[in-house]
Amino acid sequence: MSAKLIKHTADDFAAAFGRSAQGVAFVPGRVNLIGEHVDYNYGLVLPMPVREGTAVAWSPADHGEIAVRAANLDASDRFAAFEPSRLTETDWRSYARGMVAHLDLPPGTGLDLLVRGDLPRGSGLSSSASFCVALGRAVSAALGLDLDARALAKAAQSTEHDWAGVACGIMDQMAVAAGEAGKALLLDCRTLDYEQFELPSDWAVAIVDSGVTRGLVDGEYNLRRQQCEAAARKIGVASLRDADRVMLESAGLNELEFKRALHVVEEIDRVEKATQAIMAADLSAMASILREGHASLRDLFEVSIPAVDQLAERIDNVLQGRGAARMTGAGFGGSVVVIAERAALPDLERDLDRPVRPVF
Repeated sequence: MSAKLIKHTADDFAAAFGRSAQGVAFVPGRVNLIGEHVDYNYGLVLPMPVREGTAVAWSPADHGEIAVRAANLDASDRFAAFEPSRLTETDWRSYARGMVAHLDLPPGTGLDLLVRGDLPRGSGLSSSASFCVALGRAVSAALGLDLDARALAKAAQSTEHDWAGVACGIMDQMAVAAGEAGKALLLDCRTLDYEQFELPSDWAVAIVDSGVTRGLVDGEYNLRRQQCEAAARKIGVASLRDADRVMLESAGLNELEFKRALHVVEEIDRVEKATQAIMAADLSAMASILREGHASLRDLFEVSIPAVDQLAERIDNVLQGRGAARMTGAGFGGSVVVIAERAALPDLERDLDRPVRPVF
């Protein structure tokens, strides 16, 4: 949790609304260690929280509306708590209105909210999920609502679907709502059951920005989901979570469907193997899993780009067996995640000549 961000947000609230906030909610972003494009196929994923995130300062108000100030953007919005109106274009206000809409607040609810974040947008660290869950947590605290991690995550996912047009799974929202600092979250995206795993003390997880802002590419993301669902229908299963390679090979899939489905089936297996590697403190096995995962995202799911491929390869070459890297997030730019010996990070940052940001 960023104490500096929380203080900055509280100070901004006082300046914007002329009084002190009654509280500040903080929700981190997330990095996915392994299990990419698996959540909407109801498989297993292994994300963990990052240090950066979103803070929302809050206080009840007697004006009977939701007033939101986005400090990073120097922008504001004001809308009814009950059935807020939709905008003609999708932007940050759509997420704020959608999250409030899915919390089913009574008419006349008045709140002042100020949002500030330190997650780089387009970095693939789930800034939209962090924003939605932080806003939901602030509203919950202000109104005394009893909303647990699953309820907040589901509301945030529905906001992405209904108000932003992104057919995402629920990994990002659950990772930021339920994740614990320094621990990997093994999440079953079908049941929403989860378990936390502390990483070995001599391991480090770090983020390196590729320098290419992820331009999601919402159409490409939604297309991948449609391709996976088409493959599942041909195989005759509810989702690719229930498929295996033998089923894929006998289902009459076209080449593109086969590639997408094979990634999902093998990626779910990689999640299980990664969990075993963490428990065994086997960094060599984890590094191999990361390399395989990146190759699959590049060649089978086709969501990586040359700049990210080159960065992951360069990191592997620098680490020389002391860890590995892979793209993280939906793809098409953003960041790579590194899992390596903690002692190797200073040398890695020096050789890359760019920031290597530890997650915990």
